[in-house]
Amino acid sequence: MNDSTRMPSLPASLAGEDFCYLTTTGRVTGKPHEIEIWFGLRDHSIYLMSGGGESADWVKNLRKEPNVSVRIASQHFRGMARLVSDEQEEMAARNIVADKYNEREADGSLDEWARTALVVAIDLISMAL
Repeated sequence: MNDSTRMPSLPASLAGEDFCYLTTTGRVTGKPHEIEIWFGLRDHSIYLMSGGGESADWVKNLRKEPNVSVRIASQHFRGMARLVSDEQEEMAARNIVADKYNEREADGSLDEWARTALVVAIDLISMAL
């Protein structure tokens, strides 16, 4: 997907919400599965972090079917999930989420969860109906 097919940047007002709600498709059942999860926003992407790494059910689900939906407050979005592999993007996402949820050590460094959790991006495609 190129930048011209992505939706505009997310409204900054959504960044202050405590949680988002991610709906994946069950890899076995094919049924929707919703979780409440911490998140960070940047441009047209929502960043999530999995303390359980790739063994978390929601991560297994999105690896099989990356088309997901996300709700933040009353806003619904559709997007494509991906594991973040770019080092700069990964560190930016870690810092966004760590700063939002105060996941830092006394010296300002990332705490263990913020350093080691698997970073997932949801690249938003559209507003969901």
